[in-house]
This record gives sequence, structure tokens and C-alpha cells, in this order.
Amino acid sequence: MKYIFLWSSGTQFDITHLMDLTAPIGIFDSGIGGLTVLNAIASVMPSESTIYLGDTARVPYGSKSAETVARYARECADFLYQRNVKAIVIACNTATAYALQELQFHFDIPVIGVIEPGAHAALNVSHNKYIGVIGTAGTIASNGYGRMLKSMDASATVISRACPLFVPLIEEGLLNHDITHLTIMHYLHDMMHASMDTLILGCTHYPLLRQALAAYLGDGIHLVDSAQTTAATLHTLLTDQQLLSSEQCPGKHHVYVTDLPMRFEHVAHQFLGHLPISISRIDF
Repeated sequence: MKYIFLWSSGTQFDITHLMDLTAPIGIFDSGIGGLTVLNAIASVMPSESTIYLGDTARVPYGSKSAETVARYARECADFLYQRNVKAIVIACNTATAYALQELQFHFDIPVIGVIEPGAHAALNVSHNKYIGVIGTAGTIASNGYGRMLKSMDASATVISRACPLFVPLIEEGLLNHDITHLTIMHYLHDMMHASMDTLILGCTHYPLLRQALAAYLGDGIHLVDSAQTTAATLHTLLTDQQLLSSEQCPGKHHVYVTDLPMRFEHVAHQFLGHLPISISRIDF
């Protein structure tokens, strides 16, 4: 059987060599936040196995140059490709912004990022096309969401804000703490008065703050979770290309990290709940 992957640019990839539909899905992120994408994929496609790479030795990517981020992304994607994954998901907004097109050109398997699915979902739910984006400093500086939203709908108004304190608050487990609510108010107060009706959570850590963000923003603002939208996009892609696993049993999930901080496993379970994983440390 011959499989052809057609990317939105019109580029075709022959992935005939992927005869084993049980091959895992590869996912990488600069650190731990991309585990929200892994969790969403496991929820949408429970029979799929995954290999996750968190580049914890070099996190954060958001403060690095575009060239450095692109180099790190190539190394992470190469690591996954060598393990015979059937698709690669860039579960990092900054790496998606700076490296997606290069990786799509370089590899003969599907490569998707988190920006296009999030932008598409935001435009679908927004009524007035005033869309907010929050993310790391690197993601906001790249203007990846702004360019993508404008390319999809030139009438869209995009309001962006870097929220660098959210990640350490999340990793400390302060999801519903007074300091977190004050930080949300500090970052989002001005956006609340800009006619915004939709907010993209442009960092894969941020879905863990969904409840706190919704409490501050109220019911009138749609929250777009890029982890969920990316999982849905991947499911559609694998279905269309007849690449879904034929297994009936739950998939297996292995997490690799380039450094193993003492609290990693504890923090990982905040992102994954009771999803069983094994964790290994690797060096490039």
C-alpha cells in the first residue's frame, strides 16, 4: 500500500515505508509543557503510542535566537525520526514559529506544529475577529500567530502579550494561588478592554491555567487550547492518510528528557494526570 501525505502547501511526501501503523507519534518540546499536547493526543487517540522528547537541558527556547531554536528543533526532530515515528508534532510554540517549514521540508513524514491549528480554531469561534494571543516572550516576538491569523483572515485584529511568569507559576503548582490570580490580572487587564472575544493560549503550559483564566475573563471570551486543537488536527491528518493505529489496546507512552530535574516526574503528573509513562534521560 502506498501512502502520500499532502501538506497544505501542496508538497507531497511518499511515506510508503510506514507499513507499521502501530509506529509511535513523535512529539517534542523545549521542556515539559508539551506534555499537555501528549495528554490531548492520548485522549483523542487512546490506541496511539507516543515518544515525547523534552529538551529540559536547554529550556527555555523562548529567550533564544531564531537560529538557535531552529537548530535545537532539528536535533529534537532527528532524534524522533531515528525512532521510526510516523508523524512529528512540534509541541512548542516558539519552535513551531521558527522551525516548522524547515522540518516539513526536511522530513518525509508529516510534521505539524501548534500555531496553525490554534489560529484556525480561534477564527472559527470568534464573532468579531478581535483575537488575543498570550505566550512566552519568544513566541510573541516571532509574531507566528499574528502572521498566521492574518494570512487566514486579513480582517482579524490580533492583540498579543508575553506572559513570562506563567510558566514558573505553573511548574510550582500554583494554579489557583492568589499570586497567580494577581499575575493574570496584571497581564490581561489591558486586553480585557480591547474588544477581544477570543484568547489563544499560545504556550503549551497555559492550558493548566484554563480555570483561573476563565474565572478572570468571564464567559464572554472564548479560550482556545492549542494542545486540544493540535490533537484534533493530528487525528484528522492520520485518519485521512489511513495511518491510525489498528491496535485496540491503549498505546504506550515513553518520555525522554535531555536533563532530569529532581521535580520532573512530579510536575509531569500535573500535566498528564494518571496517564502511565516511562521516563528516560538521553544525551544528543
